[in-house]
Amino acid sequence: MNPSDSDAAPRYWWVNHRPPFGREVDGGYLWSPKKHPRGAGNPGPDNMTEALPGEVIFSCAEGKIGAIGVITERARTAPAQPSPSRGSSRRRPPAAGWLLPVRFEALAAPLLTGEHMNRLKAVLPRRQSPLRSGGEANPAVYLGAVPPAMVAVLQELLGGQLQRIEEQIAIETDGELRDAAMEERIWQRTDLEHRDKGQLISARFGQGVFRENVERVEKLCRLTGVPDRRHLRASHIKPWRLADDREKLDGCNGLLLSPHAVHLFDRGHISFADDGQLLVSKHLNPTVAKAWGLERAYPPRSFRPEQRAYLDFHRRHVFEKLTRGRRS
Repeated sequence: MNPSDSDAAPRYWWVNHRPPFGREVDGGYLWSPKKHPRGAGNPGPDNMTEALPGEVIFSCAEGKIGAIGVITERARTAPAQPSPSRGSSRRRPPAAGWLLPVRFEALAAPLLTGEHMNRLKAVLPRRQSPLRSGGEANPAVYLGAVPPAMVAVLQELLGGQLQRIEEQIAIETDGELRDAAMEERIWQRTDLEHRDKGQLISARFGQGVFRENVERVEKLCRLTGVPDRRHLRASHIKPWRLADDREKLDGCNGLLLSPHAVHLFDRGHISFADDGQLLVSKHLNPTVAKAWGLERAYPPRSFRPEQRAYLDFHRRHVFEKLTRGRRS
């Protein structure tokens, strides 16, 4: 199985909200008719069904990006939300369309698109651009894909706000949205047999071939010393969503841990040195550390050389990174 670069990062989308502008952001959704009145050339309805959980949306209304959204579920059929002033029972039922659930967070400093077209103009999509050259919204595009070059410019112009919101939502959802998006992309891949897809998906949950491979390397919980496999979970050292196909199934990229240790390890509250010494985040609530007996951790055992590369990744990219500024 070959790794697919398209699985590594989420896609980004741009929505030009229709009036009333606050309804979708406050309600936590996007809505589009299944057949757009502007014709088949409008990408909105198709994009609604292609957007995946964990992917990011730039929310634009009245000439500014005022919020960032993260998709929480696949689009589903739903009627248009009726206007509060149109509650008469004699009216025709609202037409069905696509409803896309989104978790929106308002930006502390909204971005006025018209003031930055000298930067944005060069990176706008050639087709179906959500913005016109003058900075105004393109009314023919409701939900449009944002190319990587445009994402990079927007990240810079937003001054870290995009990354902070993405990280905040990832922490609050334990990365489940990103994992769900990658799982759907794996099922859509054409370079894998169905059996291989199933093995990669099972590995997300610490099951199947991955679990078998981990048990050939690890025999007990590194934190508690519990040896009974019935009470242990197989957890990736380099997170599943960031691993390539081989790493997703590699037994050296896994630990057998007690359930509470999985929580601490996956959230970056603990890690391990190459010699097996427990590392505890300075952001971890001391009450939690005491209650879960971290000062009485099982005696350390050195890791294999093949495991150490994964541990180095965990220490550099997960340990104390996902928990910064939070005490839990």
